[in-house]
Amino acid sequence: MRILCIGGFIDYTIQLANALSEKETVMLVIPARKSSPDEHLATIDEKVNLYLLVASPARPRYHPANLLLIRDFLSKMRQYNPDVVHIQIGTNMLYLILLPFIKRYPFVTTFHDVRRHLGSESSRANFLRYWLRKYSDEIIVHGEKLKKQMVEEYHQASEKVHALHIGEHEVSPFKKYERKDIEEDGNLALFFGRIWEYKGLEYLIKAEPLITKELPDARIVIAGAGENFKRYEDMMGNRRDYFIVHNYRIPYEEGAELFQRSSVVVLPYIEASQSGVVPTAYGFRKPVVVTDVGSVPESVEDGKTGFVVPPRDPEALAQAVIRLLRDERLRKQMGENAYKKLKEDFSWDNIALRTLEVYKKAIGARRRRKAKK
Repeated sequence: MRILCIGGFIDYTIQLANALSEKETVMLVIPARKSSPDEHLATIDEKVNLYLLVASPARPRYHPANLLLIRDFLSKMRQYNPDVVHIQIGTNMLYLILLPFIKRYPFVTTFHDVRRHLGSESSRANFLRYWLRKYSDEIIVHGEKLKKQMVEEYHQASEKVHALHIGEHEVSPFKKYERKDIEEDGNLALFFGRIWEYKGLEYLIKAEPLITKELPDARIVIAGAGENFKRYEDMMGNRRDYFIVHNYRIPYEEGAELFQRSSVVVLPYIEASQSGVVPTAYGFRKPVVVTDVGSVPESVEDGKTGFVVPPRDPEALAQAVIRLLRDERLRKQMGENAYKKLKEDFSWDNIALRTLEVYKKAIGARRRRKAKK
């Protein structure tokens, strides 16, 4: 099978392409704004055929000269003649330009977020999503709740939508930098990833006084970038000494150290689809505290790999973190359970096999439609 993967969520798409290339022929297309490889590209397996759609940083994204890049790509796609095209939906309107050409082939779209996140609504992105839902032969989402949402809110046929785990999302790029000389600090709770309103960081900040009242040596590590961080600094007020802040995009090497040093990973989201932070935490044998939003709890066995608490509830969040920081034996057992779950339920081999089944279904559906004409 010749598979053409077009990356929107680059880190996820690379890991999926690597796994698929163990079984089939894969071309990976990554829209990029620069030609020099970054740490994402360095993780691509040599069996994957990489094609970079590189636009000049000196030109606006929609400059007419970029049409030449699209022409070259379409020529390459025709030569490759894929059996199936798989799009990872982002916000790049390039997909809309390519759609009339892509829909000639059986194609699958992964909607990592069925609905746009709080604070990131965009009429342009919604327009793109509408056409991708309309023309996709099959759709992949990362959880049963998300499948239900796609079916009920966007009127997609249930048999067209497939719920697959997000996989060992970014685990191997971080684990590459794991070091034996780094020990866990029993006092650290880690918030990791993009910082936007929907991530609920304000509720972890509100939970901090409750945590440190019980455990004075506890500290909250905040690692990531996103919206203006000043609003969160203002929330901390005169309690900033209880926080360790890394307000920038965290490279894999530094991220690996943060996961190793932390005792628990906290995801206080107020709305979400799923999270790649959960499997990364599991990869470092760390239990998680997550909120009951979207399909995030489907990745967590409450009381076994972590705790699930209500969203917007600093007291419940604090009690779960306190319980794990206080009980080293409990968090170590949960960490082992988490790692086992990662290697069974989230394994890329498992995800790749299930994704291939979706591809076969898309190809079969397209053939049947052609036969009826």
